[in-house]
Amino acid sequence: MNGNLAKELVKYTYKDYLTWDDKIRYELINGTAYALASPTRTHQRISMELSGLIWQFLRGKLCEVFHAPFDVRLNADDFDDIVVQPDIIVVCDESKHDGKSLKGAPDMVVEILSPSNSLHDIVTKFKLYQNAGVREYWIVDPNTKMVQVYIINNGKYDVGSIYRDDDIIPIHVLKGCKINLADIFQNADETEIDGNQIINKSKLINVLKECGINDNQIEKIINNKNLY
Repeated sequence: MNGNLAKELVKYTYKDYLTWDDKIRYELINGTAYALASPTRTHQRISMELSGLIWQFLRGKLCEVFHAPFDVRLNADDFDDIVVQPDIIVVCDESKHDGKSLKGAPDMVVEILSPSNSLHDIVTKFKLYQNAGVREYWIVDPNTKMVQVYIINNGKYDVGSIYRDDDIIPIHVLKGCKINLADIFQNADETEIDGNQIINKSKLINVLKECGINDNQIEKIINNKNLY
């Protein structure tokens, strides 16, 4: 997401979203539409590697893995004004599918950072996924070759565990599934830089606090030096 409002300041729902046909991908955040930037080559490589490994593990099993574009309606049974397109999701409840979208929270979400989406994914979506009850949330950083993993506990994400490019990560919602980060980052050797997207540390802390994220979580997040 490029951080800019994509349409006039009007509140939309998923019903409105379905009528748009201007060849631009959007997300709805509390009724506000945002345009999604095109992913980079490195972003796509990581997405394909990770989703492919999860797909192999899940063959013949109940759960399924999907990659963007795929509409996830986090509050479909309420206002239906939150529609996101995570990079990767894992879904273990078949009843949440309606043929076009997912109605409710996936069991797992993976977001891959890029110069245009870092603050959005770390702050805005962190809160959305936590409130919706996404059981496991991964933030993948191609530049630092690090992954932050958040597991929900009593409605809140625990302080994120940080894994580096030579670590093996267990997927908590998929018993027995482990991901070797060396496989994920093997072709992620292009640094993605956009000087206009540098995040001011103090601003980031303020935004995180406004979202209700506790001090321990904030400390973990801002320790990712690649963000500012």
